[in-house]
Amino acid sequence: MELLNIDCLGRPLRLEGSLAGWQQLFWDNNLVAQKNASAENEGMYAHEFEIRVQALPAAEQISADSKQARPAQAMSEQEPAKVFMIRLESNLRWQPFSLNYRLLVNEQVVSEGERNTKDIERQVPTVQTEVPQKFNLLSIGSLAFKLLKSAKIIKVLFGLASLAAYSWLFSFQFAVALIACLMVHEYGHIRAMHYFGMKTKGIYIIPFMGGLALTEDKINTRWQDVTISIMGPIFGLCLSLLLMLAYWITGNVFFAGLANFNALINLINLLPILPLDGGHILKSVGFSINGKFGLAALILGSVIGIVGSYTLGLSFLAFFMLIGSIEIVMEWKMRHQSALLPLDRYGQIFSTIWYLLTVGALVAIMWYFSHSGDPALSAPMEILRS
Repeated sequence: MELLNIDCLGRPLRLEGSLAGWQQLFWDNNLVAQKNASAENEGMYAHEFEIRVQALPAAEQISADSKQARPAQAMSEQEPAKVFMIRLESNLRWQPFSLNYRLLVNEQVVSEGERNTKDIERQVPTVQTEVPQKFNLLSIGSLAFKLLKSAKIIKVLFGLASLAAYSWLFSFQFAVALIACLMVHEYGHIRAMHYFGMKTKGIYIIPFMGGLALTEDKINTRWQDVTISIMGPIFGLCLSLLLMLAYWITGNVFFAGLANFNALINLINLLPILPLDGGHILKSVGFSINGKFGLAALILGSVIGIVGSYTLGLSFLAFFMLIGSIEIVMEWKMRHQSALLPLDRYGQIFSTIWYLLTVGALVAIMWYFSHSGDPALSAPMEILRS
């Protein structure tokens, strides 16, 4: 990930590094110094390199965009190359992230400062990290969607197709309400993206697949991934609570059914399986844990969640939590190669509690309606038990 990008002799000086312990220093996009991966992946470190600059007499200097040829005499009267000794001193701490730096040119301090998590969140990396994609049906569908999403008319076509599909399955009124629920969920993601200063491309409602909230930017930290992912279900939870309130006030079972079904949709989104929201949240937490003790805590938490769900008779939830937990644990060893800034200890604990409380609240809503005496309102909870 990009840790620092400052000016050095009129050219960008960029420091990149990872939790694996490696660091690379680029001057004008050329690698000038590096530190190989090691167990000592934070603390004080200094990169040193030398720059030789061939200077011309001031009277003969010609701007880069000039088309005039330089006289032969000027070519022969070049001044000796100037040598600059560059030293970048840094003190890096990963959790919580902080980077204190000092840039020296010929032993003279020319720049110094500090960077924190907020700086990483707001930056646009010079070199965007590409995540390798597995070749499967999902990736083929994603590629096809990318070819279409530039046209605004696609949003309308997808919306109409979703309305027709859900009207055929349920009713026109319920289809409209369901699409509204999906829009609220996706708007939660959009609001989180705007909070981090990210540009968004809008919301797409896909038939039988839910919705997508797209951004033009890439995230830089695990905290951004957690916040953006969980805000969709949070907005969905708030909507279910409002619909419950409407049901209590009016007694109209339509509001109860919609609140219940909306809770199920958002709960499914919180399953710990990528690319669902829950998969992003728990992967960000898991990949921020450093050390075997943290891995043991992650496994223990997964076991408690799986056993607890099965004990409550929620077989559907327990099964997918098992699959998702295995996936996250299997990929945990690759966490050091991630280009995202990890969560600190507080962030790990807060994100986990935030996730569990959201899941618990959605299950509680469905549990409440399943004991209302109306067979139709028990259907979402039966899905979890199936």
